[in-house]
Amino acid sequence: MITLFGAGPGFGLPEISPYVTKTEVQLQLAGLAYRKERAFPQQSPKGQVPFIDDDGQVVADSSFIRAYLEQKFDFDLDEALSPAERAQAWAIERMIENHFGWTAMYTRWLMPENFAKGPAHFVAGAPDPEAARADLLARVEAVYRAVGVARHTPEEITALGDRSLLALSELLADKSYVMGDRPSGVDAIAFGMLAGLMTPFFDSPLRQCALGYRNLAAYVDRMMLQHFPDHAWLPLVRPAHAE
Repeated sequence: MITLFGAGPGFGLPEISPYVTKTEVQLQLAGLAYRKERAFPQQSPKGQVPFIDDDGQVVADSSFIRAYLEQKFDFDLDEALSPAERAQAWAIERMIENHFGWTAMYTRWLMPENFAKGPAHFVAGAPDPEAARADLLARVEAVYRAVGVARHTPEEITALGDRSLLALSELLADKSYVMGDRPSGVDAIAFGMLAGLMTPFFDSPLRQCALGYRNLAAYVDRMMLQHFPDHAWLPLVRPAHAE
């Protein structure tokens, strides 16, 4: 049995980490049985979640987990895609993870009101919670500054994130999934990251931008219902007859 280690539910989401959500959705798309457990990042070989334990074989990082699972269990999440579409899906995934993700998670970590109600509680059990929160925030700020995001103004960060939202909205258009009528690997991270931004638990100017893309909000609603039907999620888009 595959064990998926993640952060667990929170912030109005079935899973706090969009990267753990990515792996969980991919496991579901592949039809693989798994169980899920909470873990701390330091328990992972790479110091981050997700990681899996497949009967003693430990694999960390969502991209390498996918590659391992596809090879071992002989499936291909992108089997319906042409070579050109596979290249496009990879480029979209990199945009989401390596650009949009930083702007989306900035709203969770570096907006003071959101940090206080969310990530600050990760160290609530520390001997000196105030010092632990200050240390956590300082370390996160250093990472965001090294990446470059924290060197911009909040307004500039929102503008960068909104540009990716616009790109995703145009790419999705009126399709059911990012690459067409069937889900592929990229849908897992697109859903995970968008849901992480759109959760009502946190608010931000970028979240308001995201809600303005009706097709993206409807996509998150659909994916949440498909993959986490038991999770209490208030739909972002009301049915037309309810408007």
